[in-house]
Amino acid sequence: MASIHHTTMTPTKVELLTGWLPKQSWYVGDAPTPTLVRGGGFRLDDPQGEVGIEFTIVVDVGGQDPVAYLVPMAYRGAPLEGAPAEALIGTSEHGVLGTRWIYDGGRDPVVTGRLRALLRGEAVPQHQHDSDTPDPTVVVHAAGPLDGLDVRVNRVLRPVEDTQGPFGHVVAGWTWPNGKAVRGVLAVAAPR
Repeated sequence: MASIHHTTMTPTKVELLTGWLPKQSWYVGDAPTPTLVRGGGFRLDDPQGEVGIEFTIVVDVGGQDPVAYLVPMAYRGAPLEGAPAEALIGTSEHGVLGTRWIYDGGRDPVVTGRLRALLRGEAVPQHQHDSDTPDPTVVVHAAGPLDGLDVRVNRVLRPVEDTQGPFGHVVAGWTWPNGKAVRGVLAVAAPR
């Protein structure tokens, strides 16, 4: 189980995402630099204990309407060998662990593997801020074996009322800046 250290990170995750997010093809903000606030998220455990895995939801409040983004993030103690440069969100100094290389989890094999395990019903979502604490607000509609299915992360989140579907998916919530809590589909298993 991952241990959550209540310490500082310099720069912070939000600061790193502020520079990285507008460079992504799926960024839909209408400002060149977003104004981000944390909206929610959850963690998954790496069975090897090497990679921190966090599914972070940030809300861009800089435009006319707020936009919620899901950014899976991998925290590593060394650079990810063979990763393309654009997969690196940035580096940060962690108050306990030292330098962390933070990668887009959609391009990190440990993160994508654990997300597949989650959708097979073989992993338990963990609370974003508390060690060794399952997060029951994250609902997984397990797909069973994922043969012939791709796993897709919904980068731009939209609230939905009905979360039923024919394949596996992950549903979780976030909070808009006005305090309203909503839920949506964060990831799906779908045919290739």
